Amino acid sequence: MITRREFGKTMAVSAAGLVVSSTAKSYAQIMGANDRVNFAVIGLHSRGYAHLSALKANAGTSRLVAVADVESTFLEKYAAAAQQSLGYAPQTERDFRKLLERSDIDAISIATPDHWHTPIAIDGLKAGKNVYVEKPCSHNPAEGALLVAAQKKYGKLVQMGTQQRSSPHTIEIVQRIHSGEIGRAYYGMAWYANTRKSIGHGLDVPVPATLDWDLWQGPAPRRPYRSNVQPYNWHWFRIWGTGEALNNGTHEVDVCRWALGVDYPERVTASGGRYQFKDDWQFYDTLVTSFEYPDKMISWEGRSCSGMKIYHRDRGSTILGTTGTVLVDRDGYEIYDLDGKMTSEYRVNKQATSSADLVGRDSMTDAHFANFIAGITKGEKLHAPIEVGNISVTVLQLSNIAWEVQRELKLDTTDGKILDDPEAMKGWGREYQPGWEPTI
Repeated sequence: MITRREFGKTMAVSAAGLVVSSTAKSYAQIMGANDRVNFAVIGLHSRGYAHLSALKANAGTSRLVAVADVESTFLEKYAAAAQQSLGYAPQTERDFRKLLERSDIDAISIATPDHWHTPIAIDGLKAGKNVYVEKPCSHNPAEGALLVAAQKKYGKLVQMGTQQRSSPHTIEIVQRIHSGEIGRAYYGMAWYANTRKSIGHGLDVPVPATLDWDLWQGPAPRRPYRSNVQPYNWHWFRIWGTGEALNNGTHEVDVCRWALGVDYPERVTASGGRYQFKDDWQFYDTLVTSFEYPDKMISWEGRSCSGMKIYHRDRGSTILGTTGTVLVDRDGYEIYDLDGKMTSEYRVNKQATSSADLVGRDSMTDAHFANFIAGITKGEKLHAPIEVGNISVTVLQLSNIAWEVQRELKLDTTDGKILDDPEAMKGWGREYQPGWEPTI
């Protein structure tokens, strides 16, 4: 087994020794030869297909050179999908680290389980790659801070996958809010509802021959393989996942924070539990959070196992102001006066949104990739640079900590760290498998 530490020591030597073919075909894939950014996608289940769709939408400015996943069946399926979608098949690897050694890859996009997001992103930066990382950008607040520091150190771009930041109608309505459309905006309410089923009680079973379980675990302390973890239920185990607040709440809380123009709150509270089922799920299925600022507030209500909608929507954000309210989601926005009368409305083409698409392939992700690519090739300002995206992630990770310790957290508003609560601050970081700790 090669640890992260050993890999880091050999990466520079390996990369220096890499020889790129001088054939016309290879030359056409090198950035600068045709102004295309060469991508490698890492993590090929679910959101990885949204990345494929986005690269197809941006085919004129990007090329998918290679993909990596620890599950061989995912590799085969994804390569076939790429062949059908793009007209060519990318090279495949089980170990993402081999892709980082290649000089013909300009950018990586990460759609792995959460516990790998920061470690892979940092390794990518060390290898000179630009990074697109799905939310949450980290497994815990300490990792998020480390990733922000790594980006500053190595200078490459890091875009977080809060794709609504690239939604034209969301950009428009946030600008209107900032311009006083609803007076002084002071409260953002976000929500998410789903009807997730029980994950049951897993059994210790043999690792499938198609899965590299050791590399799948990577930085996480080693655990036996169980029957109800892979490929999706890892979200609900603390050692790998971050719960529904980070899985889905990140998007709408980020919109609220953006609209209100706030960063770290002064206080965080969270109440909830696992009520619907009694199984191996380690997080809440129902959670109500509150993030309090000096003169503003954000709340998020997550209901993983009840599909009862709010405002006839399974997810969205409302922004309250002194003269009106804005309701915004991925399908458009509505503006109301203080009496609740709608005064304005905008709806996007239903085919352009992701509400009914399980992997979230949508025009917002396409635009988010376009912005990332333009940032690399033209210096365009990123819509969700890591120093901005990490704040939303950290805020919600703090709500997880508040839920775990069952009390209000008071924060340092400059960096989000918990004040005067050593027990709660233990949740700021995590335990790593020896030799796999992310460092910059």
